[in-house]
Amino acid sequence: MRVRHDWTRDEVQALFDLPFNDLLFQAQTIHRAHFDPNTVQRSTLLSIKTGACPEDCAYCPQSVRYETGLKKDPLMEVQAVVDAARDAKANGATRFCMGAAWRSPKDRDLDKVEAMVREVKALGLETCVTLGMLKPAQAQRLAGAGLDYYNHNLDTSPEFYGKIITTRTYEDRLDTLANVREAGVKVCCGGIVGMGEAPQDRAELLRQLAVMDPHPESVPINNLVQVPGTPLDGAEALHPIEFVRTIAVARVLMPASYVRLSAGRTDMSDELQALCFFAGANSMFYGEKLLTTENPQNARDEALLARLCIQPEALSAGHTHAPPAAAEPAQARCAAQH
Repeated sequence: MRVRHDWTRDEVQALFDLPFNDLLFQAQTIHRAHFDPNTVQRSTLLSIKTGACPEDCAYCPQSVRYETGLKKDPLMEVQAVVDAARDAKANGATRFCMGAAWRSPKDRDLDKVEAMVREVKALGLETCVTLGMLKPAQAQRLAGAGLDYYNHNLDTSPEFYGKIITTRTYEDRLDTLANVREAGVKVCCGGIVGMGEAPQDRAELLRQLAVMDPHPESVPINNLVQVPGTPLDGAEALHPIEFVRTIAVARVLMPASYVRLSAGRTDMSDELQALCFFAGANSMFYGEKLLTTENPQNARDEALLARLCIQPEALSAGHTHAPPAAAEPAQARCAAQH
């Protein structure tokens, strides 16, 4: 169960090829060695600047190149973001993520973003932003504001990447991640499945993440949300079992990382999400919208977690996740609920 950074393509593919029950048993065993299996970290994501992005990401309704009917909004005011963060905390979120549809931020834009980070952090929430590509000095500025996490996904494998995005390279993404690490900010980095990629592309995406040293502290796994007007609308959906396999392999490869159920949960059954939690997912986006796409209603999520006896993870006063609770109290809580 040691944490590795030297995974080979053959080793990762062999995990995907395991019998389903064997893979889930291995993933759950590893998960229990690093986390309380009956807790989940909840994040809320807010679009702080929507639309008019010059990139051509084939999945994204915010690209200026596609007609999706999306309403474009400029960068929000700081107080409006703080109010949204306060509501998210009241609803049980412990991390507040802010996303802006930029290729990369202008230095003058960072003044307002830095203020957002400081004010949200002062509420007692972990902070995360996703702003596109960052220069080293920009990453340092965000670190100076107290930013906890920077999200910048790889999206897919290097081999499939060019079929999804042509306006920035894989190396551009890796450079931004390196700049974030150098600045001392934690990394949130994952990808999207269900974009028409081959099974080996899913394996290679996870391997790219797993050879990073250190691993991304947070690994969001997104199931493509098809948006009319984008090139990927009408793509063949990924089979749910293959999605669960992806979660499980991510857990095996990155034992101490938070693996997050991200986009696509609206179309997932309770049973599928339960399998994902068993496979090692222990983070979720919580709230009724993810940037511009729908997310399950809070009441549905509360009912699901209660049915599974999964508790929301708490933050300590120092903005670090509380240690795992003992199994006996968790069992007692679950018995009380039923």
